[in-house]
Parts: sequence; structure tokens; C-alpha cells
Amino acid sequence: MRRALYAGSFDPPTNGHLWVLEEGARLFDELVVVVGQNPQKKGSWSVEERVAILAQCVAHLPNVSVRHFDGRYLVRVAAQLGARYLLRGLRNASDFAYEQTIRNVNRDLEPSVESVFLITPRELAEVSSSTVRGMVGFEGWQDVVATKVPKPVLERLLRAR
Repeated sequence: MRRALYAGSFDPPTNGHLWVLEEGARLFDELVVVVGQNPQKKGSWSVEERVAILAQCVAHLPNVSVRHFDGRYLVRVAAQLGARYLLRGLRNASDFAYEQTIRNVNRDLEPSVESVFLITPRELAEVSSSTVRGMVGFEGWQDVVATKVPKPVLERLLRAR
């Protein structure tokens, strides 16, 4: 069985994340999405809220599950769960440079786990969680943000305003 992990803070999940999830579901027998809290970022939503929202976003993908992790190296979480692959999305050259370094460190920690990179389509290359958070609140933000996030995320953002 080809099992992969796809991790992030997903604060909030974007259409770029969803694209990687859908591609990962197609490529792997099982895809486990793990939500973590980046200690360098202050989250807008709790990890539990993000897990619940992502579960709604991937409900149409039967081979995808969502859970959270804390305080462990992701590559060790993957090995513990029997996942041989870490799935990562790349938007640009900066993402590649960062992910290449992380991949090398991960291989040192767990040589049995390989990183797999997907390059997002052009129309999603500028979408990030921080960009979406920065758009919320301006006049007409709902229409702009609706093109950047899955429906459950937009509904959540609208309820919060």
C-alpha cells in the first residue's frame, strides 16, 4: 500500500492545499493529512478547528483522512504511521529551495521516507494562507476570498465576521 502524509498548518486551508490533496488522493492508496501548529506563526483557528474544516473539504475523497500532530518531527510521524512518502506542494522557486533543505534533513532522520513534490498550477501559485488572511475584512473581501478557498473555509470565514 502506498501511504503518504501531507502536512501543514492549513490556517486557513486554500484551494492550493485542496489541489495537492486531490492530486495526492489520486497518486496514493492512502493520504493522511496532518495538521500542526507552526511555532513561528500565531494561528487564527485552533488545530481542532482546522482538522474539522479540512475533514469537510476532503469528504469527497474516501482515501484521505485528517488528524493533528504536535511536537514531533513530521518525518518520524510518517515512519510511525507506515507512510513511505511526504507529499509537498511547490508554488515557486522559493518553496523549492526551502523544501529541498527540509527533504535533506528528513532523509537524514528517516531514510525510508521519501519526499514527493507537486508543482501547483499557475492559477494557484499565488494563493497562500497568509495572503487569504490578509484579504479578509476589506470591502468586497468575500468575492475575492471565495476564489481562493474551498467552500467550507469561506463559510467559516463568513460566520466569523
